[in-house]
Amino acid sequence: MVTLRIFFAPSSVDDAVRAARDAHPGWSNTPVQARQSLLAEYAHHLRRPEVREEVAHWITLENGKTFADAMGDVWRGLEVVDASCRAGHDMLGDALMNLSDGIDTVSYRTSLGVCVGISPFNFPAMIPLWMFPLAIACGNTYVLKPTEKAPSASMLLVKYLHDLGMPPGVVNVVNGGRETVDELLVHPDVRAISFVGSNNVGEYVHEIGCRNDKRVQANLGAKNHATILTSDADRVSTIRALAGAAFGAAGQRCMALSVAIFVGDIDDARGWVEDLVRAARGLRVGNGFVEGVDVGPMISIDAKCRAEDIIRRSVDEHGASCPLDGRGIVVDGYENGNFLGPTIIDLGRVAIESSGGGGGGMPAVLDNPAYAEEIFGPVLTVLSVPTLEDAIYITNANRYGNGASIFTSSGGAARKFRHEVEAGQVGINVPIPVPLPFFSFTGNKSSIRGDVNFYGKGGVNFFTQLKTVTSNWQYRGGGTDLGGVTMPVLGKSK
Repeated sequence: MVTLRIFFAPSSVDDAVRAARDAHPGWSNTPVQARQSLLAEYAHHLRRPEVREEVAHWITLENGKTFADAMGDVWRGLEVVDASCRAGHDMLGDALMNLSDGIDTVSYRTSLGVCVGISPFNFPAMIPLWMFPLAIACGNTYVLKPTEKAPSASMLLVKYLHDLGMPPGVVNVVNGGRETVDELLVHPDVRAISFVGSNNVGEYVHEIGCRNDKRVQANLGAKNHATILTSDADRVSTIRALAGAAFGAAGQRCMALSVAIFVGDIDDARGWVEDLVRAARGLRVGNGFVEGVDVGPMISIDAKCRAEDIIRRSVDEHGASCPLDGRGIVVDGYENGNFLGPTIIDLGRVAIESSGGGGGGMPAVLDNPAYAEEIFGPVLTVLSVPTLEDAIYITNANRYGNGASIFTSSGGAARKFRHEVEAGQVGINVPIPVPLPFFSFTGNKSSIRGDVNFYGKGGVNFFTQLKTVTSNWQYRGGGTDLGGVTMPVLGKSK
């Protein structure tokens, strides 16, 4: 079914960047309070139920996630718009007076110019709202390249901003695929690029963007681990949290739970897995618009086939068990849909010799593709280990580092975990530890490229550059004499 057709012309990229470039001088000189006031009005508009429902409708129609999940997609993005309304506070500079007689120095943040956002299919509202509101609050202008798989929500979000009186050229949308991205990466007027998506594309964006003197922030793939202490974790709430974090949005989240490590007695671990299978089996798969549906379709037939192939290889070629197999699920009325039911792959008991926090090499069982590869589907890999040290070692040895969680009632275990685990975002009895935008999104290791984070203070730092001014004002012949050919030494004591 074709829902809509999107306009694209070969000149679209240059037209959009030129419009942003031409709008930058006027927008960057617009008072900070005026910029924030427009964003506050925008946030108020997005809070209207009918507006959020319109955006969520297009998300569910094009992405497939449930309508309730789509509404959450919009709301989490709105939180970043709210935070952007106080960007002026985070842009405050520093000053030091009287470095020498009559000499003062001040540093402050200025806008970069034209910034670009390349957003993914899995959060058609939230991720664009991570990007352009904060960028324009800092005085930049913007070109957004939404996902070609689900572009309508992004286009609506920009339309609302224009309807509220945003000056022409400040925020622009350009559609397309790789050709569009390639043009943006090398365009001489683009100063900074934000990207969220897969590892292969993200590595490419980072490499080409940096090679062309762009500032780049890129959030890439993930393999988020949860550690469950079977002896003291709250069983009911933990099982519910694991199922929701692993299978919500059909597992198509960079912060989805991919691996559950049960720590403790092997028989206890088996009981936890059985409970988790029962909970996952109770989730309803279907059309995201139907009330009561928990898991919608995957984004494409290719994505579904890739996930199913990983399941097949994990079980048939690597010997894993599959206590819950979601392949072959059929939804009435959508027999040809891209549905994959919740799936659990059990790697069994994993022992690490002489781990002790240092490790003795990863067991061969962790070469299983269900563990080694990012599946990006409703597939959870489970395993058990004897000790918390083993769980931390396995988590840290994985190349990804977006997030990790621990479920326990032990403060000592939680403290040990939070200090030793190497993930950028840590949850304690929280399955998806995505921070509110007072903080930054802080991925780690191969989950991120670039050294400045999304939103929060890190986002302000990304979208601004420091300018430092040293001034020498002399009154009636006083002050510091900076004449001559020698290097001036400020503040030297007499």
